[in-house]
Amino acid sequence: MAEKTIEIENFEQFVGLFGSFDENIKLIESGYDVKVVSRGSELKLLGEEGNVQKALKAIDGLLLLMKKGQTLDEQNVRYVMTLVGDGQSDKLCAMMANCVCITSRGKPVKAKTLGQEKYLEAITNNTIVFGVGPAGTGKTYLAVAMAVKAFKANEVSKIILTRPAVEAGESLGFLPGDLQQKVDPYLRPLYDALFDMLGPDSFQKHFERGTIEVAPLAYMRGRTLDDSFIILDEAQNTTPEQMKMFLTRLGFNSKIVVTGDVTQIDLPTGKRSGLKDVIKILKKVDDIQTVYFSERDVVRHRLVQDIVKAYEKSEERKNNK
Repeated sequence: MAEKTIEIENFEQFVGLFGSFDENIKLIESGYDVKVVSRGSELKLLGEEGNVQKALKAIDGLLLLMKKGQTLDEQNVRYVMTLVGDGQSDKLCAMMANCVCITSRGKPVKAKTLGQEKYLEAITNNTIVFGVGPAGTGKTYLAVAMAVKAFKANEVSKIILTRPAVEAGESLGFLPGDLQQKVDPYLRPLYDALFDMLGPDSFQKHFERGTIEVAPLAYMRGRTLDDSFIILDEAQNTTPEQMKMFLTRLGFNSKIVVTGDVTQIDLPTGKRSGLKDVIKILKKVDDIQTVYFSERDVVRHRLVQDIVKAYEKSEERKNNK
Protein backbone atom coordinates (compact mmCIF):
# COMPACT_ATOMS: atom_id res chain seq x y z
CA MET A 1 0.00 0.00 0.00
CA ALA A 2 1.47 3.34 -1.14
CA GLU A 3 0.64 6.76 0.27
CA LYS A 4 1.12 10.24 -1.20
CA THR A 5 0.24 13.64 0.27
CA ILE A 6 -0.83 16.78 -1.60
CA GLU A 7 -0.94 20.23 0.00
CA ILE A 8 -4.00 22.23 -1.04
CA GLU A 9 -3.49 26.02 -1.06
CA ASN A 10 -6.95 27.22 -0.04
CA PHE A 11 -10.53 26.22 0.71
CA GLU A 12 -11.78 27.24 -2.76
CA GLN A 13 -9.44 24.71 -4.33
CA PHE A 14 -10.78 22.04 -2.01
CA VAL A 15 -14.35 22.83 -3.00
CA GLY A 16 -13.58 22.95 -6.73
CA LEU A 17 -11.48 19.80 -6.67
CA PHE A 18 -14.07 17.71 -4.85
CA GLY A 19 -17.04 19.07 -6.82
CA SER A 20 -20.73 18.76 -5.97
CA PHE A 21 -21.29 15.79 -3.64
CA ASP A 22 -17.58 14.90 -4.08
CA GLU A 23 -18.30 13.75 -7.65
CA ASN A 24 -14.86 14.71 -9.01
CA ILE A 25 -12.94 12.87 -6.31
CA LYS A 26 -15.23 9.85 -6.68
CA LEU A 27 -14.26 9.72 -10.38
CA ILE A 28 -10.58 9.75 -9.39
CA GLU A 29 -11.10 7.05 -6.76
CA SER A 30 -13.07 4.73 -9.05
CA GLY A 31 -10.88 5.39 -12.09
CA TYR A 32 -7.60 4.58 -10.33
CA ASP A 33 -8.83 2.31 -7.53
CA VAL A 34 -7.43 4.59 -4.82
CA LYS A 35 -8.75 6.16 -1.63
CA VAL A 36 -8.62 9.95 -1.22
CA VAL A 37 -8.72 11.29 2.34
CA SER A 38 -8.77 14.98 3.30
CA ARG A 39 -7.07 16.08 6.50
CA GLY A 40 -6.87 19.79 7.16
CA SER A 41 -5.14 21.37 4.16
CA GLU A 42 -3.83 18.03 2.90
CA LEU A 43 -5.08 15.25 0.65
CA LYS A 44 -3.79 11.72 1.18
CA LEU A 45 -3.88 9.20 -1.66
CA LEU A 46 -3.87 5.53 -0.67
CA GLY A 47 -3.57 2.54 -2.99
CA GLU A 48 -1.21 0.57 -5.22
CA GLU A 49 1.94 2.51 -6.13
CA GLY A 50 1.19 2.82 -9.86
CA ASN A 51 -2.42 3.83 -9.27
CA VAL A 52 -1.46 6.42 -6.66
CA GLN A 53 1.07 7.98 -9.05
CA LYS A 54 -1.57 8.28 -11.78
CA ALA A 55 -4.12 9.75 -9.38
CA LEU A 56 -1.48 12.22 -8.20
CA LYS A 57 -0.83 13.38 -11.78
CA ALA A 58 -4.57 13.70 -12.43
CA ILE A 59 -5.13 15.81 -9.31
CA ASP A 60 -2.13 17.99 -10.17
CA GLY A 61 -3.64 18.52 -13.61
CA LEU A 62 -7.03 19.43 -12.16
CA LEU A 63 -5.44 21.91 -9.75
CA LEU A 64 -3.64 23.46 -12.72
CA LEU A 65 -6.94 23.82 -14.60
CA MET A 66 -8.46 25.64 -11.63
CA LYS A 67 -5.48 27.98 -11.42
CA LYS A 68 -6.07 28.80 -15.10
CA GLY A 69 -9.67 29.74 -14.31
CA GLN A 70 -11.38 26.50 -15.33
CA THR A 71 -14.38 25.23 -13.38
CA LEU A 72 -14.10 21.48 -12.98
CA ASP A 73 -16.85 19.22 -14.26
CA GLU A 74 -17.19 15.58 -15.23
CA GLN A 75 -16.00 16.21 -18.78
CA ASN A 76 -12.66 17.84 -17.95
CA VAL A 77 -12.01 15.46 -15.03
CA ARG A 78 -12.40 12.49 -17.38
CA TYR A 79 -10.28 14.20 -20.05
CA VAL A 80 -7.42 14.86 -17.62
CA MET A 81 -7.59 11.20 -16.60
CA THR A 82 -7.38 10.25 -20.29
CA LEU A 83 -4.28 12.42 -20.77
CA VAL A 84 -2.66 10.79 -17.72
CA GLY A 85 -3.40 7.36 -19.19
CA ASP A 86 -1.79 8.40 -22.48
CA GLY A 87 1.24 9.92 -20.78
CA GLN A 88 0.32 13.41 -22.08
CA SER A 89 -0.54 15.22 -18.85
CA ASP A 90 2.47 17.52 -19.39
CA LYS A 91 0.69 19.06 -22.41
CA LEU A 92 -2.16 20.35 -20.26
CA CYS A 93 -0.41 23.59 -19.33
CA ALA A 94 0.27 24.61 -22.94
CA MET A 95 -3.31 23.75 -23.92
CA MET A 96 -4.80 26.09 -21.34
CA ALA A 97 -2.41 28.98 -21.97
CA ASN A 98 -4.26 30.78 -24.77
CA CYS A 99 -7.62 32.51 -24.47
CA VAL A 100 -9.36 32.93 -27.83
CA CYS A 101 -11.82 35.59 -26.70
CA ILE A 102 -14.20 36.56 -23.91
CA THR A 103 -17.92 35.86 -24.34
CA SER A 104 -20.60 38.48 -23.74
CA ARG A 105 -21.05 36.99 -20.25
CA GLY A 106 -17.36 37.39 -19.41
CA LYS A 107 -16.43 33.73 -19.88
CA PRO A 108 -13.03 33.02 -21.48
CA VAL A 109 -13.08 30.73 -24.51
CA LYS A 110 -10.14 28.28 -24.44
CA ALA A 111 -9.27 24.91 -25.91
CA LYS A 112 -10.50 22.13 -23.64
CA THR A 113 -8.74 19.26 -25.42
CA LEU A 114 -5.52 18.73 -27.37
CA GLY A 115 -7.58 18.26 -30.52
CA GLN A 116 -9.18 21.67 -30.00
CA GLU A 117 -5.77 23.25 -29.39
CA LYS A 118 -4.49 21.78 -32.67
CA TYR A 119 -7.59 23.14 -34.42
CA LEU A 120 -7.04 26.67 -33.11
CA GLU A 121 -3.37 26.57 -34.17
CA ALA A 122 -4.39 25.41 -37.64
CA ILE A 123 -6.88 28.27 -38.04
CA THR A 124 -4.22 30.76 -36.92
CA ASN A 125 -1.58 29.47 -39.34
CA ASN A 126 -3.58 28.56 -42.48
CA THR A 127 -5.94 30.28 -44.89
CA ILE A 128 -8.30 27.28 -45.23
CA VAL A 129 -8.95 24.76 -42.47
CA PHE A 130 -11.22 21.72 -42.43
CA GLY A 131 -12.44 20.65 -38.97
CA VAL A 132 -13.81 17.12 -39.19
CA GLY A 133 -15.23 15.12 -36.31
CA PRO A 134 -18.25 14.05 -34.28
CA ALA A 135 -20.88 16.23 -32.66
CA GLY A 136 -19.93 18.09 -29.49
CA THR A 137 -16.24 18.64 -30.25
CA GLY A 138 -16.55 22.44 -30.50
CA LYS A 139 -15.81 22.68 -34.24
CA THR A 140 -18.36 25.40 -34.95
CA TYR A 141 -18.17 27.21 -31.62
CA LEU A 142 -14.38 27.62 -31.72
CA ALA A 143 -14.45 28.67 -35.39
CA VAL A 144 -16.97 31.41 -34.51
CA ALA A 145 -14.77 32.42 -31.55
CA MET A 146 -11.77 32.78 -33.87
CA ALA A 147 -13.89 34.78 -36.32
CA VAL A 148 -15.02 37.17 -33.58
CA LYS A 149 -11.42 37.51 -32.38
CA ALA A 150 -10.23 38.43 -35.89
CA PHE A 151 -13.17 40.81 -36.35
CA LYS A 152 -12.57 42.65 -33.07
CA ALA A 153 -8.85 42.95 -33.88
CA ASN A 154 -9.74 44.52 -37.27
CA GLU A 155 -7.99 41.68 -39.08
CA VAL A 156 -11.15 41.23 -41.18
CA SER A 157 -14.06 43.57 -41.80
CA LYS A 158 -16.78 40.95 -42.11
CA ILE A 159 -17.89 37.60 -40.65
CA ILE A 160 -19.82 35.30 -42.97
CA LEU A 161 -21.43 32.13 -41.61
CA THR A 162 -23.15 29.68 -43.91
CA ARG A 163 -24.41 26.12 -44.07
CA PRO A 164 -26.34 24.04 -46.61
CA ALA A 165 -30.10 23.96 -46.01
CA VAL A 166 -30.38 20.22 -46.46
CA GLU A 167 -33.71 18.67 -45.54
CA ALA A 168 -33.44 15.89 -42.95
CA GLY A 169 -36.83 14.21 -43.05
CA GLU A 170 -38.84 17.46 -43.37
CA SER A 171 -39.57 19.43 -46.51
CA LEU A 172 -38.78 23.14 -46.58
CA GLY A 173 -41.99 23.66 -48.50
CA PHE A 174 -44.06 22.53 -45.53
CA LEU A 175 -42.45 24.98 -43.09
CA PRO A 176 -44.34 28.23 -42.43
CA GLY A 177 -43.10 31.70 -43.40
CA ASP A 178 -41.05 33.32 -46.14
CA LEU A 179 -37.68 32.04 -47.41
CA GLN A 180 -35.66 33.62 -44.58
CA GLN A 181 -37.99 32.13 -41.98
CA LYS A 182 -37.76 28.75 -43.67
CA VAL A 183 -33.95 28.65 -43.59
CA ASP A 184 -33.46 30.25 -40.14
CA PRO A 185 -33.88 26.90 -38.29
CA TYR A 186 -30.94 25.49 -40.27
CA LEU A 187 -28.79 28.47 -39.27
CA ARG A 188 -29.81 28.54 -35.59
CA PRO A 189 -26.56 26.95 -34.24
CA LEU A 190 -24.58 29.74 -35.93
CA TYR A 191 -26.84 32.41 -34.45
CA ASP A 192 -26.49 30.82 -31.00
CA ALA A 193 -22.68 30.86 -31.15
CA LEU A 194 -22.64 34.53 -32.25
CA PHE A 195 -25.12 35.52 -29.53
CA ASP A 196 -22.84 33.91 -26.95
CA MET A 197 -19.74 35.70 -28.24
CA LEU A 198 -21.19 39.16 -28.91
CA GLY A 199 -24.48 39.36 -27.02
CA PRO A 200 -27.84 39.80 -28.81
CA ASP A 201 -27.65 43.62 -29.03
CA SER A 202 -24.15 43.76 -30.49
CA PHE A 203 -24.95 40.93 -32.90
CA GLN A 204 -28.11 42.71 -34.10
CA LYS A 205 -26.18 45.95 -34.65
CA HIS A 206 -23.51 44.26 -36.78
CA PHE A 207 -26.13 42.14 -38.57
CA GLU A 208 -28.06 45.23 -39.62
CA ARG A 209 -24.86 46.92 -40.81
CA GLY A 210 -24.00 43.86 -42.89
CA THR A 211 -20.67 43.27 -41.15
CA ILE A 212 -22.03 39.93 -39.92
CA GLU A 213 -23.88 37.75 -42.40
CA VAL A 214 -25.62 34.43 -41.73
CA ALA A 215 -27.01 32.86 -44.88
CA PRO A 216 -27.66 29.55 -46.66
CA LEU A 217 -24.88 28.23 -48.88
CA ALA A 218 -26.88 28.94 -52.05
CA TYR A 219 -26.50 32.68 -51.35
CA MET A 220 -22.73 32.43 -51.85
CA ARG A 221 -22.86 31.75 -55.59
CA GLY A 222 -21.35 34.44 -57.80
CA ARG A 223 -19.69 36.37 -54.98
CA THR A 224 -16.05 37.17 -54.19
CA LEU A 225 -15.52 37.36 -50.44
CA ASP A 226 -12.65 39.76 -49.64
CA ASP A 227 -11.45 40.78 -46.16
CA SER A 228 -13.77 38.23 -44.52
CA PHE A 229 -13.72 35.34 -42.05
CA ILE A 230 -15.96 32.72 -43.63
CA ILE A 231 -17.29 29.60 -41.89
CA LEU A 232 -19.08 26.77 -43.69
CA ASP A 233 -20.86 24.58 -41.14
CA GLU A 234 -22.35 21.08 -41.67
CA ALA A 235 -20.19 20.76 -44.77
CA GLN A 236 -20.77 16.99 -44.99
CA ASN A 237 -24.14 17.92 -46.56
CA THR A 238 -22.60 19.77 -49.50
CA THR A 239 -22.23 18.17 -52.91
CA PRO A 240 -18.78 18.25 -54.59
CA GLU A 241 -20.09 20.99 -56.90
CA GLN A 242 -21.29 23.12 -53.98
CA MET A 243 -17.99 22.69 -52.13
CA LYS A 244 -16.00 23.79 -55.20
CA MET A 245 -18.33 26.77 -55.65
CA PHE A 246 -17.90 27.78 -52.01
CA LEU A 247 -14.11 27.47 -51.81
CA THR A 248 -13.64 29.47 -55.01
CA ARG A 249 -15.45 32.43 -53.36
CA LEU A 250 -12.23 33.06 -51.37
CA GLY A 251 -10.95 36.61 -51.81
CA PHE A 252 -7.94 38.59 -50.63
CA ASN A 253 -7.23 38.86 -46.90
CA SER A 254 -9.87 36.23 -46.12
CA LYS A 255 -9.89 33.01 -44.16
CA ILE A 256 -12.16 29.98 -44.52
CA VAL A 257 -13.04 27.37 -41.90
CA VAL A 258 -15.08 24.36 -43.01
CA THR A 259 -16.62 22.10 -40.37
CA GLY A 260 -18.48 18.82 -40.65
CA ASP A 261 -19.06 15.27 -39.48
CA VAL A 262 -18.73 12.69 -42.25
CA THR A 263 -20.72 10.16 -40.19
CA GLN A 264 -23.86 12.36 -40.30
CA ILE A 265 -24.53 12.89 -44.00
CA ASP A 266 -28.14 13.82 -44.83
CA LEU A 267 -27.73 13.92 -48.61
CA PRO A 268 -30.03 11.74 -50.72
CA THR A 269 -28.80 8.19 -51.30
CA GLY A 270 -26.27 8.03 -54.11
CA LYS A 271 -25.03 11.63 -53.76
CA ARG A 272 -21.39 12.09 -52.76
CA SER A 273 -20.38 14.37 -49.90
CA GLY A 274 -18.37 17.38 -51.00
CA LEU A 275 -16.51 17.34 -47.68
CA LYS A 276 -15.27 13.78 -48.18
CA ASP A 277 -14.12 14.59 -51.69
CA VAL A 278 -12.39 17.89 -50.94
CA ILE A 279 -10.29 16.48 -48.08
CA LYS A 280 -8.73 14.01 -50.52
CA ILE A 281 -8.40 16.49 -53.38
CA LEU A 282 -6.71 19.26 -51.37
CA LYS A 283 -4.70 17.24 -48.85
CA LYS A 284 -1.34 18.19 -50.40
CA VAL A 285 -2.09 21.88 -51.08
CA ASP A 286 -0.07 24.37 -49.03
CA ASP A 287 -1.88 26.71 -46.63
CA ILE A 288 -4.74 24.22 -46.27
CA GLN A 289 -4.95 21.92 -43.24
CA THR A 290 -7.40 19.28 -42.08
CA VAL A 291 -7.85 18.68 -38.33
CA TYR A 292 -9.59 15.48 -37.23
CA PHE A 293 -11.45 15.27 -33.92
CA SER A 294 -12.23 12.03 -32.07
CA GLU A 295 -14.70 11.10 -29.35
CA ARG A 296 -12.06 12.21 -26.82
CA ASP A 297 -12.57 15.80 -27.96
CA VAL A 298 -16.30 15.74 -27.17
CA VAL A 299 -17.01 18.44 -24.58
CA ARG A 300 -20.70 17.71 -24.08
CA HIS A 301 -22.31 15.19 -21.72
CA ARG A 302 -20.32 11.99 -21.13
CA LEU A 303 -23.05 9.99 -22.91
CA VAL A 304 -22.26 11.83 -26.16
CA GLN A 305 -18.79 10.23 -26.09
CA ASP A 306 -20.34 6.83 -25.41
CA ILE A 307 -22.85 7.29 -28.25
CA VAL A 308 -20.09 8.27 -30.70
CA LYS A 309 -18.02 5.23 -29.65
CA ALA A 310 -21.01 2.89 -30.03
CA TYR A 311 -21.75 4.14 -33.54
CA GLU A 312 -18.08 3.85 -34.55
CA LYS A 313 -17.98 0.23 -33.35
CA SER A 314 -21.22 -0.52 -35.18
CA GLU A 315 -19.77 0.96 -38.38
CA GLU A 316 -16.59 -1.09 -37.97
CA ARG A 317 -18.63 -4.28 -37.61
CA LYS A 318 -20.59 -3.45 -40.79
CA ASN A 319 -17.37 -2.78 -42.72
CA ASN A 320 -15.79 -6.02 -41.49
CA LYS A 321 -18.81 -8.00 -42.63
